[in-house]
Order: sequence, then C-alpha cells, then structure tokens
Amino acid sequence: MSEQSGGGDQKSEVAGDVEETASDVGPDREPGVGKEETSEVGEDIDEPTAVAGPPSVDARRPTPAPRLPTPEEAELRRLSRRGFLVFGAGSIAAYAGWKWLTHAKRIGDVPWPLRRGFEANEKVAEAYFREARLSPTFPPSALTRARINGGIGLHANYDTSAWRLDIDGHTLTIDDIEAFPKRTMITEFRCIEGWSYIAKWSGARLSEVMAKFPPPPNTRYVAMETPGREYYVGLDMQSAMHPQTLLAYELDDQPLTWQHGSPLRLAIPVKYGIKNIKRIAAIRYTNIKPADYWAERGYDWYSGH
Repeated sequence: MSEQSGGGDQKSEVAGDVEETASDVGPDREPGVGKEETSEVGEDIDEPTAVAGPPSVDARRPTPAPRLPTPEEAELRRLSRRGFLVFGAGSIAAYAGWKWLTHAKRIGDVPWPLRRGFEANEKVAEAYFREARLSPTFPPSALTRARINGGIGLHANYDTSAWRLDIDGHTLTIDDIEAFPKRTMITEFRCIEGWSYIAKWSGARLSEVMAKFPPPPNTRYVAMETPGREYYVGLDMQSAMHPQTLLAYELDDQPLTWQHGSPLRLAIPVKYGIKNIKRIAAIRYTNIKPADYWAERGYDWYSGH
C-alpha cells in the first residue's frame, strides 16, 4: 500500500511538473510571462540576418558603356536639325512676304506685284499666239454635259424677240447673224477656276461679221457688252479675228437657253471662260484697252491659254 502511495506521490509530482509547463504556455499565463524569453530567442534568430550576404548578380554586373550612334544615325540627326532650321527660316520669310504683299499698292484690285505678274503672262501669251494656231477639237463622242456658270447680265424673263446686236453703229437681228455661213466646232470650254467641258458650238465667225462691218485701220481692240452693260469684256484684235472665235447661237445642236446666253454669245476656245460673254448686245472697236469685268476684280485681262 505504501509503495502504491509513494508511487502516487511520484505521479503527482510528475503531473505537477506537467501542469506547470502547461501553465507557462496556457491562456491563464500571466501577461508578460515567457514573452521576454520568446523575444530573446527571436533576437538571437534575427542576429545572423544582419550580416551582409554575397553581392547579387546585378551588383556584380559591370555598368555598360554608352552606345555611340552609328554614322547613319548621326547624319539623320544632323539633317533633322538643319531641316528644322530651314523650315523655321522659310516660314518667317513667307510670313514677311505675305505681310509685304498684302500692304502693297493695289492696281485693278490686286497688289501691284501680282498685277505685274499678270502683265508678264499676257506678254508671253501674246508672243506665241498665232491666228493659225487652233485650239484642239474633239469627236462627237467626247461631248460632255455643258456646265451652267456665270449669270451676270442674264435674266430669265428677258424678251429675246426684242434683242438686237449693235455692232459699232450697225443694228443686226438674230436672223442677220444666222444668214452668215454656219460654222461648227467641238472644243473644250475651260474655266479659269480649273474645270472644263467639251461642247459643240454653232454660229457665225466673228471675223466674217467684222469683215462686213469693218473696223478702222489698225484698230487694236474689240469691246463687248450685255444689255445694260452688266457684264463686259475686252478682246485683242488677233483673238477676235481667230477662225475659232464664233458668235454662237447653238449649243450641242440646240438653240441657246437663257442660262447659256440666248440668243447670241461668244464662243472663243483660245480664251478662258470669263471671256466667253453671253447675250451680247453691243460690239465696239477701240484703240484704248477696253474695260473688262473680271480684270477689274483681279483676274488676267488677256486670259489666253
């Protein structure tokens, strides 16, 4: 029995030791008990990490030397800088020229440098002009739709039966014009704005009408006007006498409509469209350069091509 009791005491001691150990780690442990020991252990573990380890692979890699540009890249950079400087200088020069041009003295509603340019073009065009030099002609298959343009001097309610043509003091009717030999041509009508169409014109040659009502010797110009002089053009005598200059009364084998200048208009393929005056009411001969509607508004007076 005593041995058993002694054994029981030993078990109690052992159990007590176990309980004390459990109390050290159990939830009922006093705050702070054992924490310092844990911290110390942690500190002992952290100490070796403070020792610097071997350098990383990136730290051991040498810094690469800067790459020099290739000759092609260097040349491209040089050209880019030069191009930028040239562009800047050109922009400044263009702006200065524009300012100077807009403030220049005006002749005929355009700055005088442009007017001098127009006059130079006129001299060149007149120099190569020949009455035998014909504007290109086309087959009927090349005809295109005639575009309606320019309505100055035209009115839809105009009474064409009362129309008369005054040619330097001589009065003609449309029947008088149609009594001249009928000439037909298929030519290109060119607008100074850049568009064109192919048309068939029929009428009397202006040169043949002028032969019946001749101008005084050495007359230099011919002036033409619409009724009421709303629109007017001037022609040099050579252009007026050109064999393709017609007093036209038909377009594409049909009488002219009022939009195309009925009953009579000028068809002159050696000039731009602004010279192809519609509904002609008066023709005059003169040695003074005639007024011209669009030349007064900045366009070329000669307007040949």
